[in-house]
Amino acid sequence: MTETTAALPAPSTSIAGRAGRRLGYQITGLFLAVPAFALAIAGFAAGVGTAVVWVGIPILSAALAVSRWFADLERRSTVLALGRPLPPHHYRVPEGGRVRRMFAWLADPQSWRDLLHAVVAFPVRIVTFVLAVTWVVGGLGGALAFTWMWSLPVDDDGGGLYWLLTGVYSPFFEQVLDTVLGVVMLLTAPFVLALLTSVRAGLATALLTNESAALRARAAQLESSRRAAVQAEAQTLRRLERDIHDGPQQRLVRLTMDLEAAARRLDDNPDKARVLVGEAIDHSREALTELRALSRGIAPPILADRGLAAALAAAAARSPVEVALEIDLPERIRLAEAVETTAYFVVTEALTNVAKHAHATLVTVAVHADGERLLVQVRDDGRGGAHLGKGHGLAGLADRLATTEGVLEVHSPMGGPTVLTAEIPLRGLGA
Repeated sequence: MTETTAALPAPSTSIAGRAGRRLGYQITGLFLAVPAFALAIAGFAAGVGTAVVWVGIPILSAALAVSRWFADLERRSTVLALGRPLPPHHYRVPEGGRVRRMFAWLADPQSWRDLLHAVVAFPVRIVTFVLAVTWVVGGLGGALAFTWMWSLPVDDDGGGLYWLLTGVYSPFFEQVLDTVLGVVMLLTAPFVLALLTSVRAGLATALLTNESAALRARAAQLESSRRAAVQAEAQTLRRLERDIHDGPQQRLVRLTMDLEAAARRLDDNPDKARVLVGEAIDHSREALTELRALSRGIAPPILADRGLAAALAAAAARSPVEVALEIDLPERIRLAEAVETTAYFVVTEALTNVAKHAHATLVTVAVHADGERLLVQVRDDGRGGAHLGKGHGLAGLADRLATTEGVLEVHSPMGGPTVLTAEIPLRGLGA
């Protein structure tokens, strides 16, 4: 799983605004550092110490999961402090049962980098916290020296920075010197906070991001999508070939035979020829109807002309099972062609499967788009039992979604209901 930390809505670009974010970054960092360090050290020590009796395996897995949670918080706070996104990072997607997923956590390099960050960042955050707070609070206290130093008791034996530098005790000049130093510290605080933020953010970038691993995972994902696209295209072509052979082709062959028979009987038996011509016309109409139905399964003209909502409404009207549509799409804004075609294919294939196998009386199709994805959900009240097993129709849907880096989830217990959920990303697809 490759992730990038998206930039948050544009924060204040003023010097005071940036300094405030960076100061908050250093203050909150200490409160995150203490539990992250304690849980990482305790979990690692307990897990390694008991790994020989297998008890340590789930403990180590839990420690990595906790470290990952703290790492996510660190990435988000770093993005807020810097005002720009971090490089991407990559977690391996665990598969299989609970035990295999637990071992997958242990085999993920980024999870161990998260745990290492929780340990190494602890002293760094303490140092940056102390320096940041001391610089800002000390500068503020010095700049306001005239408002509070008068209340301190006078010590004739001397004291203060001015006395240390000159050997002369003078409360007035002591206040002047502290005020000047305080103002200087406040004026330089934004630069000091920027430096401290760079140190902490640099550590987060070094350990909590891994652009090379993310790029390798992205390349593997694109290769998988390409293979899925080729496979889905091949399956579509095979299905079209089968449907054309079993339907329109057979009717066209019969049409040809009827026309040839009619041509032979035009002279000796016109009435019989007229009957054959009528049958040929019926076969041509049926073949045309079937060809139109097949073309709708690819990309109907209404989808290109009027968009996804209109195409889904037309598909729902053709369904033999009652369909309730819940469509929430941006007005006057068309989604990318690949997104609309894939979503239409998912819905029409799902409706076809429901009509053939589900024994349902009602299908609810919900389509919703936000800034990052298109969510398509098809729910029926049928008998259930659908799954993504190889060789089933839903496997073809998953392959089709993979061409746009989408994912398909199916929840279909025996007895129903069946809920099919498809997520299609919009980024990078022209939406």
